[in-house]
Amino acid sequence: MGDRPIAEIAAPELLDALKKIERRGRYESARRARSLSGRIFRYAIVTGRAARDPSADLAGALIAPKVQHRASITEPKAVGALLRAIDDIDGQATTRAALQLIALTFVRPGELRHAEWTEFDTDNAIWDIPAQKMKMPRPHKVPLSRQALALIAALREVTGSSRFLFPQIRSWHRPISDNTLNAALRRLGYDKTQMTAHGFRSTASTLLNESRRWHHDAIERQLAHQDNDEVRAAYNSAQYWDERVRMMQWWADRLDDLRRSGLVVPIKAGRRSAT
Repeated sequence: MGDRPIAEIAAPELLDALKKIERRGRYESARRARSLSGRIFRYAIVTGRAARDPSADLAGALIAPKVQHRASITEPKAVGALLRAIDDIDGQATTRAALQLIALTFVRPGELRHAEWTEFDTDNAIWDIPAQKMKMPRPHKVPLSRQALALIAALREVTGSSRFLFPQIRSWHRPISDNTLNAALRRLGYDKTQMTAHGFRSTASTLLNESRRWHHDAIERQLAHQDNDEVRAAYNSAQYWDERVRMMQWWADRLDDLRRSGLVVPIKAGRRSAT
């Protein structure tokens, strides 16, 4: 489309550009590019550079990516057994710490692998993940529980001289590979149909929702799930921050209970936390 005025760009040529992305098998990227182009066209309309948004004509024209369901453990006794197995990992201490931290924070594996020390404000107990590392290009804040802070403090003694919390053994200036965590789970006896590193997100989502203590939107915001309404997304992020802080500490304590007993800890269903 070159340097032509934006007003001259029509739906067919926008679709052609998006289809080039699709042909590389990047269906989700193509859909995101359509969404971004819509925002650009809408800005052009309000600033007098264009009369309409041709991306609106492309609804249903792109391939919808298949939802990939990743294996996870959601039965409390089994979660407790998994946590104890992780604690007993022999060998690389950083791999054990990575699995412990992903259980506590339930971030995406890529966000964990690329975590850098500069992102952590331990004085205020916040992990601030920049937008460029997120699946959806928005910054994400993770409240850090006491257990997470203790783990991070211990890890700093081991990898604090690296840029990354979890560097490779042979290359201290590169993060661990995307297979490291899943390979560790396989060595513990969990095959890919039972548990994956990404599965900790489903584990947390299931048990947090089942507890009936936390507002669904607070859980969704902590999972960094996309809200197509940007105003609502910003509102929810601010509205539920205090609840998310309490929730993440409760979650860490819940994992400790399951780790110690391996039994279902009775939970009284009650009112959701105030927002």
